[in-house]
Amino acid sequence: MKAPKNIYRKNFTLLTVFLVLITVSFVIAVIISYNLTAKYVENEFSSKKVEVLDQTSKPYNDFFSLKIPEITSYQGFLDSASAANYSATVFKTYPFVRRILFYDLQIGNKPTNVHFTNSRGISVKAIYQYKLKRNTVRGLKDMAFANQEDFKRMAYKLSNFISVADTTKLPTQDEIFRTFYDVSPDKISYLNIPRREDVKIYQSLLRNSAGKTFYKQNMMTFLLDAHFLRVKNTHPELYQQVSIEPVVYDPLDVDGSRKVTEAALTGAFSNYKLYFTSSNEHLKKEIDRRFLPIGAIVMLVYLFMILIIWLIYRNLNVNLKIFKLQYDFINNFTHEFKTPVSVIKIAGSNLRGDAELSERQRKHYGKILDEEADKLNDLMNRLLSFTQLENRSININKENVALRDFVQGYVNTFKIKYPDFALSHTIATGVNEFNTDPVLLGSVFQNLMENAYKYSHPGRKELHIDIRPEKRNLIFKFADKGIGIARPEMGDVFKKFYRIENQYNQNGSVGLGLAFCKELVNFMGGEITVTSKVKEGSTFTVILPFDN
Repeated sequence: MKAPKNIYRKNFTLLTVFLVLITVSFVIAVIISYNLTAKYVENEFSSKKVEVLDQTSKPYNDFFSLKIPEITSYQGFLDSASAANYSATVFKTYPFVRRILFYDLQIGNKPTNVHFTNSRGISVKAIYQYKLKRNTVRGLKDMAFANQEDFKRMAYKLSNFISVADTTKLPTQDEIFRTFYDVSPDKISYLNIPRREDVKIYQSLLRNSAGKTFYKQNMMTFLLDAHFLRVKNTHPELYQQVSIEPVVYDPLDVDGSRKVTEAALTGAFSNYKLYFTSSNEHLKKEIDRRFLPIGAIVMLVYLFMILIIWLIYRNLNVNLKIFKLQYDFINNFTHEFKTPVSVIKIAGSNLRGDAELSERQRKHYGKILDEEADKLNDLMNRLLSFTQLENRSININKENVALRDFVQGYVNTFKIKYPDFALSHTIATGVNEFNTDPVLLGSVFQNLMENAYKYSHPGRKELHIDIRPEKRNLIFKFADKGIGIARPEMGDVFKKFYRIENQYNQNGSVGLGLAFCKELVNFMGGEITVTSKVKEGSTFTVILPFDN
């Protein structure tokens, strides 16, 4: 019997080791997952700036690739009014465009005497400056810009293009960008792109010195301000602040309380950059937010493992209790069988002996054999009845029982059996008959009365039985003055093979009496409870349905 106990102890030790192991694994998993989350957020802080840069630069890119080329659609016939309308749409959609210069150009074979012209016959007829004031486009003719480098560079590019252009094919995108665009910090200049037929005319016009023929061209210079570029922070969880700063901007971070990264703007805004800053606390909140679901999953796995350990522990604990109960039952049952069997064996040996026995001796040995056989039979019947109750293999045979006669019969029987047993009973007025199975109810009475006598101090063997109706039930109370039941054991007294741990459990008990009573009462559709105080006594209450 010791081997299984050692096995259980080893299993409990293994469970403890396993619990410690998964706890350590849980802590390691939490630490690793948190560090990986922090590393991931740090990598995103460095990489997601490209998305913010793309979204912030998108209006500029649209302006450069879509809005500016619209000038070509006028085919050089823009005037001050249409240029003002065009400028209004630019100012409305692209607030980073602060001023627009419109150059009304003409191409001829002879320089004009009125305005500036270059050596190839590209002349400035008029220059208009447009600004947005109070949501209204204001235009002003201003010839002071005629001698600026913007016009000189664009005129030089255009004259070179005309002189070498191959009119049999369209110009490439690279040729268009190099010839008709001029991008410098905070400024973009653009010439409308002439058609191939126009280029042929320009080439012949510049080669022919006779006549004074001129053709219109348009040029616009856009003056930009990067600070009016709208920053679109698509990742506020990573970047606490995004600002547009000069390329040379580099403030000192003395205390190291923030994280910084940057991304350079392109094109006309190449002198500026997007400057991303976040405090360490801001990033820590984002790390915690992203770690929360990961930590929750790790915690759920950990709790699931704890649940498995608890279920295994409970199973082992139950098995250990069952093993102990079975062990006690076998010992007690063996003892209960051994005593009457020994007595029977001794009496049988005396009857078989050679010595002559008197009539009185034969009757005495016969009485002993009969009593011990009854004890064995009673024990076997109790086990058999208990098994039948558990399997619900017996039937309830109800009949009207006269309660006063029924109770008085058991009181008289126990007074004869135990002369020192002080028994009393009270039955409420009006409770005369009870429709029930008298055999099953009698078994309940016999077991509870036997239990009260067995677990009482000598000289204090008392039991009072009280019967009274309550609502639709009949209440039977068995109150003794016995040794009582300790609070930790009160939940176990109705379990099979359980015996209270004291000197009284040796009085012929195998731990079936109260368990048998509980099965009987449950089978009859009732319930049984107990209240008790140590050294003061116990009260067993049986509640049965009262259909009378």
